[in-house]
Amino acid sequence: MRKLLVVLSLLGAIGATEARAATIIILNADGVGEGFNDATPVAPVGGNPGVTRGAQRLFVFQSAANIWGNILPSTVTIQVSSQFNALTCDATSAVLGSAGTAALFKNFPNAEFPNTWYPGALANKQANIDLDVGQDINAQFNSALDGGGCLGGQTWYYGVDGNEPAGQVELLPVVLHEIGHGLGFAQYGNLTTGAYFNSLPDVYQRFLYDNTVNLHWNQMTSTQRAASAINTGHVGWDGNAVKVEAPTVLGPRTEVKVLTPAGIAGNKFFALSDFGASPSAALVTGQVVLANDGVAPASDGCTALQSMTGKIALIDRGTCAFTQKGLAAQQAGAIACIVVNNVAGTPAGMGGVDPSITIPCVMISLADGNAIKAQLGTGVTMSLGPNPAFLAGADDAGRVLVYAPNPIEAGSSISHWDTSAEPSLLMEPFITGGLSSNVDLTRYAFEDIGWFSPRTTDTIPSAPIALLGQSTPNPFTTTTTIAFTLAQAGRADIVVFDLAGRTVKHLLAGNLPAGNQSVIWDGTDDHGSKVTSGVFFYRLTAPGIKSSKRMVRVSTSGG
Repeated sequence: MRKLLVVLSLLGAIGATEARAATIIILNADGVGEGFNDATPVAPVGGNPGVTRGAQRLFVFQSAANIWGNILPSTVTIQVSSQFNALTCDATSAVLGSAGTAALFKNFPNAEFPNTWYPGALANKQANIDLDVGQDINAQFNSALDGGGCLGGQTWYYGVDGNEPAGQVELLPVVLHEIGHGLGFAQYGNLTTGAYFNSLPDVYQRFLYDNTVNLHWNQMTSTQRAASAINTGHVGWDGNAVKVEAPTVLGPRTEVKVLTPAGIAGNKFFALSDFGASPSAALVTGQVVLANDGVAPASDGCTALQSMTGKIALIDRGTCAFTQKGLAAQQAGAIACIVVNNVAGTPAGMGGVDPSITIPCVMISLADGNAIKAQLGTGVTMSLGPNPAFLAGADDAGRVLVYAPNPIEAGSSISHWDTSAEPSLLMEPFITGGLSSNVDLTRYAFEDIGWFSPRTTDTIPSAPIALLGQSTPNPFTTTTTIAFTLAQAGRADIVVFDLAGRTVKHLLAGNLPAGNQSVIWDGTDDHGSKVTSGVFFYRLTAPGIKSSKRMVRVSTSGG
């Protein structure tokens, strides 16, 4: 999990000239023999030529700096002070990195908004002069991952090709993410009280919009901002560039919706599970039935459930693993399972691995669960599935949502895109396997806050960004869906390979239009035979992209 560390000091201002591509340099803040100076011998990997661990780390950092530098215009060199330290980690979670601006500025020459705080690199860009000589961004990353004691033994992957193997976390998107915070993807107020930093809004807050009260954050009182910070699913980005470009990046929204009765009808905020079918794969509709295993508490789904054939199972959280609940619902004939949280606030993602679970499973809030239970006597009908009329991770007006969990998560709340975005976005609070070198909508958020002058995005979306997503679910037993985006119309080929590089299945070979696409693999080879359990790779070749990713099939006893 990523956390944001913001280091703030307030300094003065001046300047002005024409902008060009930014130069971003990495300042090595590590001591002898550590971090970037770690002399441990390693073999080159994934396009990284370094032969020591330190050299490979520095190559990844400079690669990330070059990506941002080629996107953003500035006449002022951006300096990123970087180091590796042993940050928090355990068997299930880790702080991968943290970063923030070294200073905030207001009312400098050429500032677009008066009486507004800007991060140092952006302030320098608009002023066209270095307002404070020295580093602009401070960043640190977790050296403990290479010790194998974090996240169940996962270690850093220092390649820059997006092909990290099982058991490794690719460093490149983490560095891009953290530098992104330092460049301006962050708010600096007190989320608990709603107070501004030093009595003024920051430029990021100016683009936050709460669709419950219909106000931007810089129009709210402190009390309203504090309430908005935990208004899950209702705080969106109201910048023109992001709204225009979102349809070229995001797929259709997945919804969990009460259809009847009318009194509780509507979309319900939900969290996904790591097991079962993706709710985005197909629309599932049915009557909701409260789980009953005959053993108190009868609705927790921890033992065999009474028959729920063709129904949607409503199960209470608590006392056993999420996978146990999902499997019990499936074995009772349910077509989906909805777990009700047992504490107030935002529903939590459900972890666990059980490839035999093939029905979709999600969690909803305690409040929504109680409202549904109260109506079960008269009958409740719900649906889970994609709604192509709306974007995944955006509100009904097309504003991309920011992460606003309840309660507040320090370092994560508001300063990230919401986790409901699909495909996953670079600036979400949690790392996902589908991310690598693409900065997706963050480039357009930076346009909104003033990195481009004049702004370059009008009311017509630009061409989609070529992208290969991570297959879902992964691991899988029966089917898995591979989502991808084509930047332009043309021939697209997707081929599945085994670990030895042998062709297993030609999933796609033909001409497609630009935009979001998907293909399903049913675990068969080109002869129609089911493949055995194992690790496979799938490769997309299309105009503007040649990319591969890894997936795992776990076969049942039946094949």
